[in-house]
Amino acid sequence: MASGILNFQQYIGGPDQVKVEQIFPSNQKTLVYDFDRDITDWSFSADYQTLVVDSIAFNRSTGQPNFSNSTVIGSFAKVDLTGGDAPAVQNAATGIVHVYFPANMYTGPIVPDARVNVPITVFAVTWTDAESPANINTHRWALIQCWEPDVTVGDPVSDAGYTALTLAS
Repeated sequence: MASGILNFQQYIGGPDQVKVEQIFPSNQKTLVYDFDRDITDWSFSADYQTLVVDSIAFNRSTGQPNFSNSTVIGSFAKVDLTGGDAPAVQNAATGIVHVYFPANMYTGPIVPDARVNVPITVFAVTWTDAESPANINTHRWALIQCWEPDVTVGDPVSDAGYTALTLAS
């Protein structure tokens, strides 16, 4: 790969709606989306999948992750959020939607202070408006999983749910 600084948006690809955060598996939060318009008849969905990256470097000045020498080496199964974890329209007339990042999206082992075999959960929220044809938009977050007490110390690639990425040659 090219040398220099490479952010997750450049690494995985996608529009400006890709954000990167470092989190603990136990973290959960609610984001409030304000579309500032009537969203009656719009639909919302969310899902996530954990990728494992062979290595990550960090910029010493900013602390931002650098993916310039990273390779995705495998993944865990994709999960669609349903029920209480699915995005919830709070007020269709004014366009308020709550998007939940549930705790424990990744439940496998983590190497403390990992720079190798790093689990990164990619969370996506998608909405479809009521236009014809419909406009479909997605925001994604790359959530770098950090070790915390009560998380098994170990290599994510040794977890039973891990699937190695193989490319046809």
